[in-house]
Amino acid sequence: MPPSTRVLIYSHDSFGLGHLRRCRALGGALTAARPDLNVLILSGSPIIGAFEFPERVDFVRVPGIIKLKDGAYVPLKLQVEAGDAFRLRAEIIAQAAIAFRPDLVIVDKEPLGLRGELTPALEALKAAGAKLVLGLRDVLDDAEALDQEWQRKGVHPALAGLYDEIWIYGCDDIYDPLQGIALAEGLREKTRFTGYLRREAAGGRPVLRTPLPERPFVLVTTGGGGDGEGLIDWALSAYEHFGDTLPPALFVLGPFMEPSRQEEFLARAAYLPEAAAMVFDAEMERIVDRAAGVVAMGGYNTFCEILSFDKPAVIVPREKPRREQWIRARQAAELGLTRLLEDPAEHGGARDPAAMAAAISGLESQPRPSAALRPGMMDGLDEVVRLAARLLP
Repeated sequence: MPPSTRVLIYSHDSFGLGHLRRCRALGGALTAARPDLNVLILSGSPIIGAFEFPERVDFVRVPGIIKLKDGAYVPLKLQVEAGDAFRLRAEIIAQAAIAFRPDLVIVDKEPLGLRGELTPALEALKAAGAKLVLGLRDVLDDAEALDQEWQRKGVHPALAGLYDEIWIYGCDDIYDPLQGIALAEGLREKTRFTGYLRREAAGGRPVLRTPLPERPFVLVTTGGGGDGEGLIDWALSAYEHFGDTLPPALFVLGPFMEPSRQEEFLARAAYLPEAAAMVFDAEMERIVDRAAGVVAMGGYNTFCEILSFDKPAVIVPREKPRREQWIRARQAAELGLTRLLEDPAEHGGARDPAAMAAAISGLESQPRPSAALRPGMMDGLDEVVRLAARLLP
């Protein structure tokens, strides 16, 4: 391979969009800052090919693995034993990583990879002189659950012995995901808070697959959609009961929602004069930028987009299997960045269409996030570039 500076980014997730989109944003920021830099992303996402990547950013897709509700892992597409799929993933990851010869490795969320699949590659790259960084979103889970998970997975020796730094894509005065975790001595000194990762609406692409409403509209989005059926059903019910009093809405269901539910929701939206619906667009930044307000579940990427484009937003978080979204939504509401609308179905209650309609109507008079943003809060990508420059040749 020709001489260059190289960054390898690992993203374990095969289900959802958050990890993939975060890695893509990091790769774009790093290559934009250094013309000699190349980035390779290792990902299990089945739809990674639907996204455009900046110059000098490419990807290797490993076979997908998903986690069932009972905690078992199964291959996403291949009809093989889970153990065989994991072995295949680990071999592909190790071969690609060693052949790429990165100077810097950024691992997204899972310190050892899925079921430890990344460990051999990390050990080899560390021995070859690469710098290793663990990148974490602002909230992972509540402290007790995260501590138990890391103890069970044997993460702590790797954090102490393999990783050079830990980057947290958030602000320590808002939430510290490592607070309450039994960390090895010296690990705090290796931890850096970057701020949130600002997003921009890229130009130069063709018109979106689905035309956007001409009038100001409210975006209802679930992110990947695999756990978003409740939010879509609740918001559609609000329009079915009170649509003549509400602003136009665009529903983005998410590519990982069950196809039968996608069809059901698309059909319901087609009957509503004030609603339009689509399954997926790879450039959600453009849609958020055009929206007058947002109703969302509150995953990390959607939250960053809401703040980046300064959109009044109502966050309807899930609380299971992780409390990540609820913690983020609560903190954001306390700071005045967004509003929190708790989902009664999370505790066995019934969703009231009138409550959702009131939340949507309130977006028009709700303060924008910029009224509560703190200096430096959205400087995460710039800080990542600065931190990477310290570790790169």
